[in-house]
Amino acid sequence: MENKKVGWLIIGIGALALALSIIFNFTLKKITNETCTHGPTCSMYDTINFQLWLSIAVVGLIFIIGFFIMFSKPKEKIVIKTIKEKTPKIKIDLSKLEKDEREVVKILMYEGNAIFQRDLMEKLNIGKVGMTRLLDKLEAKQIIIRKRRGMNNVVVLKD
Repeated sequence: MENKKVGWLIIGIGALALALSIIFNFTLKKITNETCTHGPTCSMYDTINFQLWLSIAVVGLIFIIGFFIMFSKPKEKIVIKTIKEKTPKIKIDLSKLEKDEREVVKILMYEGNAIFQRDLMEKLNIGKVGMTRLLDKLEAKQIIIRKRRGMNNVVVLKD
């Protein structure tokens, strides 16, 4: 929400609290007038007045907070987006590679030159053994490097 809307909402809540306080005070005075036998010197009147002024002070604080929020400037966020280029930066002669090897290189170029071996297996729909053999061939041709990351391998296109 914008600050002005929140400020108005808080001021509205404060106005409602003020109205309830005044109604409550009026009702308490009415009940005290009907039931108190001491007359106007009864100590209950002082308590009722103290409660009224205390509630007015709290409502005043709510109004101050509402106006502060309403007139304060919201903090601006600066969002900077970096755009990755998906164009291949490495010149590899794809014509000398087999079909699956070309697919691996194309996926690596599209993914930013690195991908987890498991993700590559899923994209190419190749089993674990087939993927290992395929990557062994590409490593032998010095096109890729496999790096160990915990229980996974990251396949990286060689510069």
